[in-house]
Amino acid sequence: MSDPRQTPRTPSVPEAAPASVLGTEAAVGAAAVVERALTDAGLVWERPEPGSYVVTLPGTRKLSTTCSLRIGRHSLSLNAFVIRHPDENEAAVHRWLLERNLRLYGVNYAIDHLGDIYLTGRLPLSVATPEELDRLLGAVLEASDGAFNTLLELGFAEAIRREYAWRTARGESTRNLAAFTHLTKDVQSSGG
Repeated sequence: MSDPRQTPRTPSVPEAAPASVLGTEAAVGAAAVVERALTDAGLVWERPEPGSYVVTLPGTRKLSTTCSLRIGRHSLSLNAFVIRHPDENEAAVHRWLLERNLRLYGVNYAIDHLGDIYLTGRLPLSVATPEELDRLLGAVLEASDGAFNTLLELGFAEAIRREYAWRTARGESTRNLAAFTHLTKDVQSSGG
């Protein structure tokens, strides 16, 4: 069976939505650009409704990042879930996010009413090109996947230690916790 993260899907809805559905000719053009760029990049994506796309970006630290793209009358907006509300050290996590926002291209970290962390971005339709979309999705992947372990360390260190102790006590694999050995060495030396 092939890896579904590597097999691009094409949407099951009609080829192109008319301007009456998307609102403007610019939106129709942007939809064509988005669909071509996602397909050419070999990404897994779907179009649940005209002008709305759900893209799965494969990662290395975080298995995948789901990104929503929505074409409006004048802009292309993006929203991607990064990580749930931190269990601990919330102020330090938020400070890290705000400092990191200064260095991001086209996207910014945001939190929702539950404290879950997202990436958001917006582009005018006039600059929505395949190259710009590729750059924006790359920024999403770096800010989500590239920062994933740091965010886990800052906001979930105690949960990582508990998970490590629970797994080792049962003889289960801790392979996916290998990146956090500096957090679990106290658990390792105390024998669980």
